[in-house]
Amino acid sequence: MTPVQFALAVLAMGVVVVGSNILVQVPLNDWLTWGGLSYPVAFLVTDLLNRRFGPQAARRVAWCGFALALAVSFWVASPRIALASGLAYLCAQLIDIRVFDRLRDQRWWRAPLLAGTAGALCDTVIFFGVAFGGTGLPWLTWLLGDLAIKLAVNLGMLAPFRALMWNLARPAEARPAPLGQAR
Repeated sequence: MTPVQFALAVLAMGVVVVGSNILVQVPLNDWLTWGGLSYPVAFLVTDLLNRRFGPQAARRVAWCGFALALAVSFWVASPRIALASGLAYLCAQLIDIRVFDRLRDQRWWRAPLLAGTAGALCDTVIFFGVAFGGTGLPWLTWLLGDLAIKLAVNLGMLAPFRALMWNLARPAEARPAPLGQAR
């Protein structure tokens, strides 16, 4: 991964997380916040990085994205939202990366779907419990609503993942096998 690719990946991750931290503070109703619509894009970014550069590079971007998003989130969101987001983001991204890497050699859709589902579950439970638990706000219904939306968006992210993955094989995988050797 070149420094430019790394910087763009960290920036993309930061934009998604900070944007989601702003949007999660705007409920649509008692079941959903706007953040549930935007946050699953973070799993798409991670899964594309994992597919192209492997789990180590994806973890590096996740850690740097975490630091960037946490710093900016303290500026644009409440400290409680920023801390909840940071904790949930890091746990969810590391789970997503691990599950994706374990399933990467199976059918193309299995790794991003199951990794995104595991990440969304982890992220949603940690985030809403820490950010809104004990506040008197309808956080349990927000949790359920956001989780349902995140899972639906995760499913919808399969289309862009498939469209983008054609050129995302790791460099060694992209080269043709030498004559006489099958892959």
